[in-house]
Amino acid sequence: MKLKRTQKQVLGHLGEDLASKYLKSKGFSVLARNYRKKFGEIDIVSEKGGRVHFVEVKTVSCENLESVTEKILDSFRPEDNVHSWKLRRLSNAIQVYLSEKGYGEEKEWQFDVITVLLDEKNKIAKVEHIKDIVL
Repeated sequence: MKLKRTQKQVLGHLGEDLASKYLKSKGFSVLARNYRKKFGEIDIVSEKGGRVHFVEVKTVSCENLESVTEKILDSFRPEDNVHSWKLRRLSNAIQVYLSEKGYGEEKEWQFDVITVLLDEKNKIAKVEHIKDIVL
């Protein structure tokens, strides 16, 4: 029996799909999606130029993307939902991923956030890649 996904889960999956397409369009290889461990999940693992990028995707739906102003974006940004406890959990998942793949301490990696503002009605999305966030 397949469980029905909530609207939030559907929105999150759509945002991850758009983020994956965005990364591929920028020359990244997507190595994994939804890498899960009991203490955390990494939305996307990608690689470019020998550096592994662990990507957290935050998606927000809005009624009309064209009406979204910088003032609105300043008051609520999807990346604000990446809290310190989430970063700790992600850090643990990242370390396990690196270990499982046999990457040594010398493997270059970084943590990024991709935000997706999604106007489902008009089928428009705005994707922003925030790179190299300190864990």
